[in-house]
Amino acid sequence: MSKILVTGGTGYIGSHTVVELYNAGFEVLIVDNFSNSDPGVLNQIETITGKRPECEELDLCDEAKVKEYMDAHKDITGIIHFAAYKAVGESVREPMKYYKNNLYSLINLIENIDGKINFVFSSSCTVYGQPEVLPVTEDAPVQKAESPYGNTKQIAEEILTDTCAVTPDLKVISLRYFNPVGAHESGLIGELPIGVPNCLVPFITQSAIGKRGPIVVHGNDYNTPDGSALRDYIHVVDLAKAHVSALNRLQGNEGKSNYEVFNLGTGKGTSVLEVIDAFEKSTGEKLNYSVGPRRSGDVEKVWGDVTKSSKELKWTAGLGIEEMMSSAWKWEKYIKENPFN
Repeated sequence: MSKILVTGGTGYIGSHTVVELYNAGFEVLIVDNFSNSDPGVLNQIETITGKRPECEELDLCDEAKVKEYMDAHKDITGIIHFAAYKAVGESVREPMKYYKNNLYSLINLIENIDGKINFVFSSSCTVYGQPEVLPVTEDAPVQKAESPYGNTKQIAEEILTDTCAVTPDLKVISLRYFNPVGAHESGLIGELPIGVPNCLVPFITQSAIGKRGPIVVHGNDYNTPDGSALRDYIHVVDLAKAHVSALNRLQGNEGKSNYEVFNLGTGKGTSVLEVIDAFEKSTGEKLNYSVGPRRSGDVEKVWGDVTKSSKELKWTAGLGIEEMMSSAWKWEKYIKENPFN
């Protein structure tokens, strides 16, 4: 049984991926500093899967602690690296926080890998900036990042590319996510932002349940069908399953090189106003929202060409926008009755 280390494994995408790894027969270890997650998620994973992952509280920016951990776990065959700060707006306000955390954590991991390892990196469609041609393919030129967060993903991919060029035993797949939303069908895990959410869907669900005030749509004058920003939203469970597909590709030595990139999305764009409409239709809840100014760091429109992922990863997103919204709402109602903190 392959042993996989999941960094940030109690986070939003990490916890769903741990569940899918267990479903696929992997053994899982987690490291997390719980800066944007809750240790109680471990209980939820155990309830869903019947298995409780070994978890160590660890800040990956602590070089000595990372070395100590990796030296003690020589039997790890793969790493899925999620641990990073991810709020676009916050990264604009606090760039050094993002550069330090997101890059040091990756460097410390890579420097302490001993021998052959399969490495899946949590990247982002933000590496494309505002693409000149849509849908954007993996071969599209990387544009100047619209935010420090996006720039950390670009730099991280460069670090991995350069390292793979001189480290034949290191095999890496960078997965460029579009916009993950939704929650596990059980309603037991989902997005759990600390403080005011920076992402659209958790703000929608918190507003609907009365935890937040009205929703602000950041701009209605974009060059899109309804004027609101357009994104490729993907269900988090579909996204989690893609990580299993990536590991299987690495383990099967199916890569065309030891560094590859794949888009993960649905291949279609959905506007902010369409997301609001889908939430209302799928839940029966009416939302209170208004239109405000554009937000610094936001891209006007982006969605991905996922042909390569379908063909080579043998993975395709299967869940639609209304399933994303209804599952997110199920999770929001669950945590109202069962608060984590």
